[in-house]
Amino acid sequence: MKKLILITGVSSGFGCALASAALEAGHRVVGTVRAPEQAQAFAARRPGHAHAALLDVSDSDAVARVVMHVERNIGAIDVLVNNAGYGHEGVLEESPLEDMRRQFDVNVFGAVAMIKAVLPGMRQRRRGHIINMTSMGGTITMPGIAYYCGSKFALEGISDTLSKELAPFGIFVTAVAPGSFRTDWAGRSMVRAPRRIADYDASFDPVRQARIEKSGKQAGDPVKAAQAILHLVDSPAPPAHLLLGSDALALVRAALAQRLEQIDAWEAVTRSTDA
Repeated sequence: MKKLILITGVSSGFGCALASAALEAGHRVVGTVRAPEQAQAFAARRPGHAHAALLDVSDSDAVARVVMHVERNIGAIDVLVNNAGYGHEGVLEESPLEDMRRQFDVNVFGAVAMIKAVLPGMRQRRRGHIINMTSMGGTITMPGIAYYCGSKFALEGISDTLSKELAPFGIFVTAVAPGSFRTDWAGRSMVRAPRRIADYDASFDPVRQARIEKSGKQAGDPVKAAQAILHLVDSPAPPAHLLLGSDALALVRAALAQRLEQIDAWEAVTRSTDA
């Protein structure tokens, strides 16, 4: 069944790869971009099937207008893919609080604004699928990306809660958590806080350097990720959570196992608080 898929942030990375794969599969795609030239380029990919919308997802009023325009002039939105987002790198003590606000404005509030805009139509039709692109950093943590991990932990929790709220209406919600992929996440699109506290040099500088050097050489292939997400879109019973990449699988499994070990080790203290 061919669907109308709304994807935020289609100018690069996962959004670009997914939009291309969806168009190739015969779906209609509305892709959001930030610049007029990007909009023209996207619409030219497949006239009649590729529709571009200028949008900054952190502008909730604009989000509502774009979704209303799509529903009225292009068609009912079957799938929303909240892909727009970016990474922030920096030791928490060194990173301005404003950086965190901006990270959450885009990665969390922007995604929720999109969800709230599409839900009335999906709920009325009693069908739909919301896919939130999170990260393995929504389950595990690494030094220097506290703001990013915080935003993805938040989106994971929101997605899981929403999947339970919307199940009675036939609407699916899936949090897709990629590992390391060959996108611009650690390169052009990464916001990096300046270094200033020497105490962190030994622990953080090698991490930052390794992340820079690895950018573009990661094992994950965005084209294959796009095919995996299309498989998710076609599934009659999609999961609430999906990991992408063998590194995500190994790291998340290890983190969950460690968490269970700590729960077991402190079980007596946990139980001691009952009346």
